[in-house]
Amino acid sequence: MEQGTAEPQPEARVRAPGPGPLLPRPRRHSVRGQVLDALRQALAAGELLPGEVYSAPALAERYGVSATPVREAMQQLATEGAVEVVPNRGFRVSERSSRDLAELAEVRTMLEVPAILRLARAVPPERWEKLRPLAEDGVAAAARGDRAGYADADHAFHQGLMALTGNRRLTQVTGDLLRRAQWSAGGGARLRTAELLADASEHTALLDALIAQEYAVIERIAREHLSAARHPH
Repeated sequence: MEQGTAEPQPEARVRAPGPGPLLPRPRRHSVRGQVLDALRQALAAGELLPGEVYSAPALAERYGVSATPVREAMQQLATEGAVEVVPNRGFRVSERSSRDLAELAEVRTMLEVPAILRLARAVPPERWEKLRPLAEDGVAAAARGDRAGYADADHAFHQGLMALTGNRRLTQVTGDLLRRAQWSAGGGARLRTAELLADASEHTALLDALIAQEYAVIERIAREHLSAARHPH
């Protein structure tokens, strides 16, 4: 487990991130959660670069907290595949190949598309409107060029969709796969604002098709949205 106190060996690049906003002084029990959210945003925004090693003390100084909640948050991110533990050095942000991204997209397609098509035939049209605010949050974040905000909105929208299945395992697994795909956006191909907007607009288009019960359109949009070609993340 990373202790963050030993000096890195010459071959390891331990990166100290640039200045960042201090977290508000939270209650003790919520520190880990706030640090985890901040680190997820930094990963999605590309502030933590794939292949780089970051120490817990350096990240703790950035966020104005102790190293312990940073280590705990990084351990959680390690279980999600976002980082790898480098003993006595820190945490290396994971790197993914184009094959990794294609495989993630393929698995998501295999799980989410059939689920969405089943929901399309079972969920009444009015219930889909409850997901509209989540889709609109994504559009707003995309219009600002806010990659971290869009990543959160994207995750919330897809989790909202899968939650309608009533299958908690499916919701958990698809959410984890999406996070793993999102982490890859940091230092690789980054979506431009126009591409973010195109991606976000597919959420609203999917809702429109679901409400209209246009099953062929639903399947086409869902497959295109989850495809590796449209998702460099």
